[in-house]
Amino acid sequence: CSSYCWESLSLHVAVLVLLFVSTIVSSWLVGNGYSADLWQNCSGPATGTWQCLTSSSNEWLQSVQAMMILSIIFSVLSLFLFFCQLFTLTKGGRFFLTGFFQVLAAACVMAGASIFTVRHTEWQTAEVASYGFAYILAWVAFPLAAISGIIYIILRKRE
Repeated sequence: CSSYCWESLSLHVAVLVLLFVSTIVSSWLVGNGYSADLWQNCSGPATGTWQCLTSSSNEWLQSVQAMMILSIIFSVLSLFLFFCQLFTLTKGGRFFLTGFFQVLAAACVMAGASIFTVRHTEWQTAEVASYGFAYILAWVAFPLAAISGIIYIILRKRE
């Protein structure tokens, strides 16, 4: 595998880490004593004890949850396909299948973050909240996953 192969693999792993963190961490919306992610809303009263409730069952929020989970699944599948193709492709072959699933992961994270951007005001509490770092990581993962997928499509196997 050439140096480009290892560089694209390291970019792919970085994208996977970003996707996992942005999906799991409770910081899509943050405010004074308030934090929310795709799964729960937490508020910290003056006593310092955090109380967390399950996120609402809005269809749009379920769509965001599904898109983020699908992006992780497609990216993991793409990583698995990369290793399979690494050992089965002939010299000069391209990693089309790997690239396709990585671009699909990018499309899913973009769709999920876009839906959240447009619809979060229906879900947000009365107090002022701003976007948290997990939301920003999701948007950072989108172009990196797209670039990773394009690199895989262009990448040729060398001996």
